[in-house]
Amino acid sequence: MVRVMIAEDTGILRETLSALIALQDDLDVVAEIATGDAIVPSAQRHRLDVAVVDIDLPHVDGLTATAELREKVPGCQVLILTGLARPGNLPAALAAGAIGFLLKDTSAVELVAAIRRVAAGEKVIDATIAASALQQRPSPLSPRETDVLRRFAAGADLRDIAGELFLSYGTVRNYLAAAMVKLDARNRVDAIRIATEAGWL
Repeated sequence: MVRVMIAEDTGILRETLSALIALQDDLDVVAEIATGDAIVPSAQRHRLDVAVVDIDLPHVDGLTATAELREKVPGCQVLILTGLARPGNLPAALAAGAIGFLLKDTSAVELVAAIRRVAAGEKVIDATIAASALQQRPSPLSPRETDVLRRFAAGADLRDIAGELFLSYGTVRNYLAAAMVKLDARNRVDAIRIATEAGWL
């Protein structure tokens, strides 16, 4: 029996996914959660095989939670199920350790088949997103600039970012300034817009 977690903050979708998966003889939904910070504790408690994770989760986003999950519960495979079709999300998800990436308009039959394949260790990637990702321009930002800009875009204060990344306040400010220059942005908000639309955040 494949033990599955659903991590989705929209209640009706989470319940629908759970009910769909529960109809399968070989799949068992053992956890349903609505926030990213609950993913790892729940996975550790339930000995999961597959976590179906949305990207846009409160408290901790799905990609950050995926990276932590793959580090702390390596036996659990991750299938990203998202409505965020930006091509930059696919490489970010793969870098975080996910082996599945599907959009929320995927059919029920395809989703169930994908969960089984991911549980077996196979990669399952939405073909449209994969094609878009291949056509994406490379980001001009360094990994650190991307990380700082992503945290700033999520609403983190510069001093908080400095503390989280063990950097000085001035260094964080310099990373943001460098990102603005590389993106030819008018200000920090414009830098976020440009990087997000290009799929680099």
